[in-house]
Amino acid sequence: MMIVSCSNKQEKPEKITLTISAAISLSDVLEELKQLYESDNDDIEITYNFGGSGTLAQQIQQGAPVDLFISANDQWMNTLKSDQLIVDNSLTTVATNELVIVGPPGKNKSDNSIEQFLTENNLTIAIGHPDTVPAGIYAKQALDTLDLYHILEENIIFAKDVRQVLTYIETGNADYGFVYKSDAYTSDTSEIITTLDTALHDQVTYPAAIIANTKHKKEATDFLLFLTSETTKDVLKTYGFSIK
Repeated sequence: MMIVSCSNKQEKPEKITLTISAAISLSDVLEELKQLYESDNDDIEITYNFGGSGTLAQQIQQGAPVDLFISANDQWMNTLKSDQLIVDNSLTTVATNELVIVGPPGKNKSDNSIEQFLTENNLTIAIGHPDTVPAGIYAKQALDTLDLYHILEENIIFAKDVRQVLTYIETGNADYGFVYKSDAYTSDTSEIITTLDTALHDQVTYPAAIIANTKHKKEATDFLLFLTSETTKDVLKTYGFSIK
């Protein structure tokens, strides 16, 4: 009698899904990094939740299931740190950026001062909402430093995030907008009018940290290490980010 043994096919381990909440200004570069990381780690699937940093931080405060948070400023990360919602020793800055003013092509006013071209002809200016959007916080800081915010306040329209600011410019709903240099790189229908002097506002930083109640601390730690690798730094630079 012949006994036929059937070998069981080796089943692939179930993928671990990492949920990452990140500032929307990082969306393009993080999508590329996701492909790079998943190609070398076939047991990991990365899911992003993009938005304004304040909105994302508030979601985490309310218990949203997130493994890793990347903010576009220190303020919202520090808020989560104060609430003991992040792993303290995981906190690290993964990139920096610059704040620029953008407008439609051909509207270049670089020969004029910021005060001159922003205050002419009752123009509409778009910024992220300073209550929740870091780019809006930086923009308001710059306008306050220039003593312009109170002058322009009635002309300012607020956006839910920095990408909406860019959309307002591209659709003609605003004359000028404050965005990050990396966002300006993504647009074919707007151009940089001027880069803000860094002395006008806080440094634009992107701190990242593991969320305290993650169920995937090791995997989140591995991805965070990847975000600080030389490979990632090279990719970040191609998208207009700087490395601290």
